[in-house]
Amino acid sequence: MEIQIALIISVVAQFVAFFITISLIPKTKFNIAWISISIGFLLMAIRRLLEVLVSFKEIESNNLTNINSWIAVIISLAMLIASIYIRKIFEVLNRIHQLRKESEAKLLTAIITTEERERRNFSKEIHDGLGPVLSSAKMTVSAINKTNVSEQNIQLLNKVENLVDNAIVTTREISNKLTPHILERYGLKKAIDTFVRNIVSQETIEMNISTNLGNKRYGNNIEAILYRICCELINNTLKYANAKNVSVLLTDNTDSIELKYDDDGIGFDISNIEDGMGLTNIKSRVKSLNGTIEIITSPNNGFYTCIKFPI
Repeated sequence: MEIQIALIISVVAQFVAFFITISLIPKTKFNIAWISISIGFLLMAIRRLLEVLVSFKEIESNNLTNINSWIAVIISLAMLIASIYIRKIFEVLNRIHQLRKESEAKLLTAIITTEERERRNFSKEIHDGLGPVLSSAKMTVSAINKTNVSEQNIQLLNKVENLVDNAIVTTREISNKLTPHILERYGLKKAIDTFVRNIVSQETIEMNISTNLGNKRYGNNIEAILYRICCELINNTLKYANAKNVSVLLTDNTDSIELKYDDDGIGFDISNIEDGMGLTNIKSRVKSLNGTIEIITSPNNGFYTCIKFPI
């Protein structure tokens, strides 16, 4: 009797499974895999129902053998068809996932390219527009004959001249930060060397730069992104790390360009501070060129990252 009850429960469960799967067929847009699975559930339910009938002696067990065999064959064929089409579904999903990744990379590249173009335009406007105006003001103030001017006015003129000098220097610095002209003219190695040299002159920190790039030039996107990433990492170290030593290694590996950066600072818990330190922006730049990034850091253990771009 217990076996009969178990068989009845099994029949009910399989019919319920069949009705659930068949109700979802329209949502799968009548996918062959789902239809095959539904047929398999139906046949398994029928097979169990026949076993119930045998247990209640409604039909002879001898008559059931051939029927069960044929049902088993059909179930096997249905599951084979389902597995084939399910595999195709996963292949399509993988392709969609790949296309999504490529689309995201293209979108990020377009955003960064637009950003760099606007930076160049704005830098050019400052350099070519505001720069000459300030230089003319400087020349005008310098040309004033101070022999017939009171001591107080001489002091004011000298102050104005100093302010104009500061404005010219600040304008040049802003223009260079927007688009480092040395990067466009001489390439990545020279631009990073210059940036680091300016930093070292202002900070008590040891910077070690190693590279095999030489005078080789890369695409504007790769050079600009690597330069921005280096600047971001160095600025992060100066602001947060309290480090004494920084190492930057840029390597051309023929098929890829690799940036290794580490400092001996205080480190941090990456799960808590990642967004606040500009690393999200760095990751977006890496992703835009289908690059990879590895970050290793923890409190009191410094900071290390390895970034690779295909070339």
